[in-house]
Amino acid sequence: MPTAELDALRHRGWIPPVWAWPLSLLASLAGVGVSVYLTVVHYNTHVTLACSSTGLINCERVTTSPQSEVSGIPVAVLGVVWFAVMLVMSTPWSWRAPGPAIWVARVAWTVGGVGMVLHLLYAELFQIDAICLWCTAVHALVLVLFAIVAFATSLARVAE
Repeated sequence: MPTAELDALRHRGWIPPVWAWPLSLLASLAGVGVSVYLTVVHYNTHVTLACSSTGLINCERVTTSPQSEVSGIPVAVLGVVWFAVMLVMSTPWSWRAPGPAIWVARVAWTVGGVGMVLHLLYAELFQIDAICLWCTAVHALVLVLFAIVAFATSLARVAE
């Protein structure tokens, strides 16, 4: 494709499906909420984690395990950051941004999130031998966001 045509596409922008931004914004807000809750519980021992602490469902064992930190940073804090960035990329203005850069960044961000979810699921199932329901909620929200972004991106069309 000639450079002039590429420049025209970059400036016209892409038109996402109308449901893309509200669904992604809602899922991102929910993710921020759950991640903030897990962060507060991590740093404040006076806040009780509303989850079982015995058997296979054991949020306490998961959230206090060595796998609950990456280079000394709690995974819950990383979740807050991930969802906050996703929140910005889920605004209506972001979905209507001209050029493919934000679209590529949004897809890459959600793919990275799915990679982290797979890593954390492996840790819960095979290293910690416990499952955290709050963490599972976060994992589900990341997968929902990936599905929304992937589907909306595949359905988007270039503005005329």
